[in-house]
Amino acid sequence: MCRCIIKSFCYIVLALIVVLTGIIAWSSTKEVPEGHMFATLIPIMQGSLPQTIFGSYVAPLTPPVPADFETMPRPKNEQFIVLQGTNDKMPANGLGMCCRASAYDDESVRRSVLWYLLQGGRHIDTAHLYMNHKPIGVAIQQAIARGVPRSEMFIVTKIFDRAYAQGKEHIDQLLIQYAKDLQIDYIDLLLIHIPKAFVPVPFFHPTMGVTGEEWKEARIEAWKTLALAKNRGIVRNIGVSNYDLGHLKELVDLDIAPIACNQMMMSPFAPSFAFDIANFCKENNIAIVAHSPLGGMEKDNALAHKTINAIKDGGAAFKTSAQVLLKWALQKGYAVIPGSGNPKHQASNLNIYSASLSEEDMKSLDALHDNGNFFYMDMRDHPSGDVDVTSKKEM
Repeated sequence: MCRCIIKSFCYIVLALIVVLTGIIAWSSTKEVPEGHMFATLIPIMQGSLPQTIFGSYVAPLTPPVPADFETMPRPKNEQFIVLQGTNDKMPANGLGMCCRASAYDDESVRRSVLWYLLQGGRHIDTAHLYMNHKPIGVAIQQAIARGVPRSEMFIVTKIFDRAYAQGKEHIDQLLIQYAKDLQIDYIDLLLIHIPKAFVPVPFFHPTMGVTGEEWKEARIEAWKTLALAKNRGIVRNIGVSNYDLGHLKELVDLDIAPIACNQMMMSPFAPSFAFDIANFCKENNIAIVAHSPLGGMEKDNALAHKTINAIKDGGAAFKTSAQVLLKWALQKGYAVIPGSGNPKHQASNLNIYSASLSEEDMKSLDALHDNGNFFYMDMRDHPSGDVDVTSKKEM
């Protein structure tokens, strides 16, 4: 009996390895291999059918927006982050369009963004890697038709590693394509998505190494190209995502364009080095946008954490654990981009400006850092932290 169970388990593991290998190999033939792989695996892992395989047969996970739904006012006491270089005001509470099943089927994407804009939200965060520019563009135009001014919207997208490594001409072509797919005349904020290969699989990057000088040269040249694009007006602000201290110092020393923001994984559970990066950003007037502010892949554990729930249940003016986590980030001076295709959750996430966490609550949340039970996307070239962060301009 025991042998039969072990044998069956081995067959299941082998089958899963074969399926995963097949998905990776299949994805490698696509224009955006990493994005295609995520758009396939994430819905499967969350119990949904992936659009990459089943196409239009996938049932939308987000409910339709009623034709008679009235456009709501922007959140009361809404906060903004002022970006250096342009003084543009970025709404501090955005909608992330990644890393959940409803971010990977076109109809759910369209509905999610339309719900969010009609409920008063204005900051949309997407990326080339998420492969959802076109349905977001449709939603933007539908929201405009229903009374939401484009001038109030703040649209963010990102160029990923494989794309920017192909050089200036390719980047310039992509920026035009991004704006066209999003159906906008300019991009409010364009980010370099990641400082080096996120998926270090050789056939995903046939012309590049996975670390070192090749990536440094590629990201610096990409930054120079984006600075020129900013001067042309197709993008208003440029920034980075998932950069560590060394990567940020490269651009500070280059000193050719203000770094508007660093979008990075940030929650109370983040490791100490993440807060070192955040402190460097603050010292250099680089806005911090917290992605995965609800705990990322460990979201369920974060929302059920005893400290979070004790604050929620202890008299704080917040009804959900998510509101507690989002307010912690706002009070730290970060912007947040929680992702949800559920209009009720979107409304709840937006309704956090009017109340505050106490000093004691903030100290309790701050004490949660370095929790090894929470995954952190560590993109450091020097994990030891041995990086000289003194910029040449200060020497």
